[in-house]
Amino acid sequence: MVRERHVSGAARNRAAGLIVPLAALLLGIASSSVAAESKNGIAAVEAIGITVRDMDAARDFYTRVLPFEVVAEDEISGTEFERLFGVFGLRAEVLRLRLGEEFIELIDFIAPEGRPIPAGSRSNDEWFQHIAIIVSDMDAAYAHLREHDVTHASPAPQRLPDWNENAGGIEAFYFRDPDGNHLELLEFPPDKGDPRWHAPTAALFLGIDHTAIVVRDTEEALRFYRDGLGLSVMGASENYGIEQERLNNVFGARLRITALGSPEGPAIEFLEYLAPPTGRPMPVDTQANDLWHWHIRMRSPSLDGLSAQLMEHGGTLVSPGVIALPDDAEFPSAVHVRGPTGHAVLIHEAARAATQE
Repeated sequence: MVRERHVSGAARNRAAGLIVPLAALLLGIASSSVAAESKNGIAAVEAIGITVRDMDAARDFYTRVLPFEVVAEDEISGTEFERLFGVFGLRAEVLRLRLGEEFIELIDFIAPEGRPIPAGSRSNDEWFQHIAIIVSDMDAAYAHLREHDVTHASPAPQRLPDWNENAGGIEAFYFRDPDGNHLELLEFPPDKGDPRWHAPTAALFLGIDHTAIVVRDTEEALRFYRDGLGLSVMGASENYGIEQERLNNVFGARLRITALGSPEGPAIEFLEYLAPPTGRPMPVDTQANDLWHWHIRMRSPSLDGLSAQLMEHGGTLVSPGVIALPDDAEFPSAVHVRGPTGHAVLIHEAARAATQE
């Protein structure tokens, strides 16, 4: 959506892509390489979109408490964006931020305002989504967050037990941004995670490893994300125990975790709660301006036939189809779809060439 106003030189040089995807994810499982391009044309996960209520507070949090860099900002409005997001009368401020090699986009709907995150929202509710931020030193990162009085979602960082071959030794911590959105810190032991997370660095916060979504059924989700979008399965695990319960702050949590990747960008991780069966479903009337709405922005060289294909694989349309966007938009066209559990995916063609200064 961002029209790339006020773009830094580093971000401009990266115009259309992010990094080669992970060789191993949170699960710590070595996987076969992701194909150069998925069979259905998804070339990259380009950004994670997060709906916020107060852009000034969100900007302050993500750039002062966390070290994200602002690379672009804009306001969007008009018929094309109303149709793309399924929100009539839309006017929104969009702020694109970078951490390491990955991007998020904060979206503040000036009009119409959406609804707050449901009271008592928990990590096993089906609208749950987070980004996992890699840190080089968990103790130092946690101390930094405590200094800034962040809201805890976990009681403290948790070290996953060594008996769990796929996740043992990983340290993780859930916390919230000013709007109540979940975020995660992760530190990998030497034998797990992508090698780039172990490169020598003085930085404390390194980048985004993945975005995680709660799914009600892994096979149903795979039909949409793997068979419909063409993403590649990179690993799987089953996690449980007191450390996992405290991390998610869900008593008795037992999760089936599946990681998928595209040729570029952060991974997507499914969290299927085998127990407890108490998570609430995604509200059927969810709209993009509701604060629990996130979307995963993906790039494809072609959108021809993609809407119908995704609907055949369990998706539902947010936009009425592929929407041609104004000439000054970052990309020429896009389609907005929800997966079977209700999480949103916004797929667009390659970005227009950046304007030379």
